Amino acid sequence: MHKNVLLLGSGELGKELVIALKRLGQTVIAVDNYLGAPAMQVADGFEVINMLDGIALSEVVAKHKPDIIVPEVEAIRTELFYNFEASGIQITPSARAANFTMNRKLIRDLASKELGVKTARYVYADSLPLFLEGIQSIGLPCVVKPLMSSSGKGQNVLRDMQNANYVFEYAMQNSRGDIKEVIIEEFIEFDAEITLLTITQKNGETIFCEPIGHVQERGDYQESWQPHIMQDEFLLEAKEISRKITHALGGYGIWGIEFFLSTKNGVYFSELSPRPHDTGMVTLAGTQSLNEFELHVRAFLGLPIPEIELLRYGASAVVLANDTNTSYPVFSGIELVLNEPKTDVKIFGKPATRPNRRMGVVLTNDIIGTDVEALRDKAKKAAALIQVN
Repeated sequence: MHKNVLLLGSGELGKELVIALKRLGQTVIAVDNYLGAPAMQVADGFEVINMLDGIALSEVVAKHKPDIIVPEVEAIRTELFYNFEASGIQITPSARAANFTMNRKLIRDLASKELGVKTARYVYADSLPLFLEGIQSIGLPCVVKPLMSSSGKGQNVLRDMQNANYVFEYAMQNSRGDIKEVIIEEFIEFDAEITLLTITQKNGETIFCEPIGHVQERGDYQESWQPHIMQDEFLLEAKEISRKITHALGGYGIWGIEFFLSTKNGVYFSELSPRPHDTGMVTLAGTQSLNEFELHVRAFLGLPIPEIELLRYGASAVVLANDTNTSYPVFSGIELVLNEPKTDVKIFGKPATRPNRRMGVVLTNDIIGTDVEALRDKAKKAAALIQVN
């Protein structure tokens, strides 16, 4: 079985996806808006376009005639996916899923209003007066996010009205695409955040990875660990919500579904990505029999996944850049990290840096039953040893 795959978005997650596809003999063209993106370095070919330019996107599709289109970022003219799908091209997981989940309004309204899933209270605003009105409705503190963004860009927790104008402008300026609107969410007092990697299959039932705990700063993933130990009833509730939402959206592949866990109030649906999730990079530590990228590829290629076995406990911590540099970065301290047993480093290969940009990840693992907090601490200390110059 051979497929031509067009990968839209070529960051670090896309790079691992290309590697998984190549190991199964597929042909991959990697697309992004800058030259030298990580996935381009391992793909069969590449294109540099603005994926929000519908004409440019259609021309690339016509040129390469893919069997499958795999989105890896939000900033894509996703409404064109319906036309591509109608022409016989497989969209991963589906045109509906990709279109809905690239826009927080569509997915939040589907979950809350149509499916009755428990979420934080929320309102939308596309102007400062409506934003201020929304804050009054939701109350302080509240979370403010662009309707379309990636890696937490534009997200803030608003705690007092003195910062309201700045938070609104920051969210609007960091909006991706042509959707200039924000969502104002109730601030949930949660005990933990988790990602539940959910796999929908063409010829099999919906299956799940062990839950992944994670910590975010500035709305962006900083560390993750697997498994996150949680109450059985909460895990069952999260699985049921995941089944309900993925069934409504349709298609085949892996979904990174984020939840807030509250001891008092249970499980709240937060976000959904119809693709491998950044917090799921912890699966590269060998925690599972198949990592999240291998699972995604098997699912959308229609290949069987007999089981997902937890092999060991693991943790990840990101390596961040401190400043802006347009020349290719140099890393120091890697040898110090690799001197630690059961520890690994993945450098993403991004050609330039900017403050807080993810440039790599440190991974560590140990036997099942290991103290997860100790693993987290080990990963964070190791990541701090690497300097990006």
